[in-house]
Amino acid sequence: MVCAAGDRPCIEMGSRRTHEEAATAAARAAYVAGLAATSNLAAGHRWDIPTTGTAAHAFTLLHDDERTAFQAQVGALGVATTLLVDTYDVEAGIRTAVEVAGTSLGAIRLDSGDLPTQARDARRLLDELGATETRIVVTSDLDEHAIAALASAPVDGYGVGTSVATGSGSPTAGFVYKLVARESADGQWVAVEKLSPGKRSSGGRKHASRRIDRGIARADVLRISGAPPPSDAERPLQRALVRGGEAVEPSSLEAARQRCRDSIAELPLEATKLSAGSPPIETVYERTDP
Repeated sequence: MVCAAGDRPCIEMGSRRTHEEAATAAARAAYVAGLAATSNLAAGHRWDIPTTGTAAHAFTLLHDDERTAFQAQVGALGVATTLLVDTYDVEAGIRTAVEVAGTSLGAIRLDSGDLPTQARDARRLLDELGATETRIVVTSDLDEHAIAALASAPVDGYGVGTSVATGSGSPTAGFVYKLVARESADGQWVAVEKLSPGKRSSGGRKHASRRIDRGIARADVLRISGAPPPSDAERPLQRALVRGGEAVEPSSLEAARQRCRDSIAELPLEATKLSAGSPPIETVYERTDP
């Protein structure tokens, strides 16, 4: 990745993909290999590695609007900070970022969509707004191939995570935390969702169940907000595992092994294929207002 990036810096951001101790070790190894900095503060404290990062989409969603989020970040970190501009609409996000921080804004981050096109459009708009020195940092599951494909794009740096912290050939699950609701000033829960290109989320509380047909899983049903409880033909997937720091149902190693065997036996035959492809179980979304 460092070779593919050339003179552009790479930032290690893979801590969420691995164990906490492995994360600090990966950050150290990445820094030795030539990455410029890490988002892992523990690694920075232990080995004096430069640390850097940006806000998360959840930070923006937690505020009433994007402008308020940017104002809070700039107020705390100054105009040299990096603002994440693709939570809703990229162009509107860039305009708001420059309005809040001024033309001395340090950088913006793009984390979704067609990154080469997004970067070119972002550079053109920043220059039109007078923010000619504002840098563009891109993220979104980058590896050496994605970085090489961005060589001709007006990008100033890369945030790389999964492909650094997990190593080549190691499978990863593409699970990412998404904020789906926040409490308003009057104590009411408000659904929030991202509108990022290709990464749109669904706001509101979710209730997950698995639809079973003659002992075989056929669909995972995700009910949103006030949806009715699952029918007899569905098995709830959400279970409390820990309450008050204590395991709800302490389990033996053999019980865990048996649960794994039962879960695999429930899957359709196509789930056992080794080739890449679409998920073998359909996900059905159902929304019913309370």
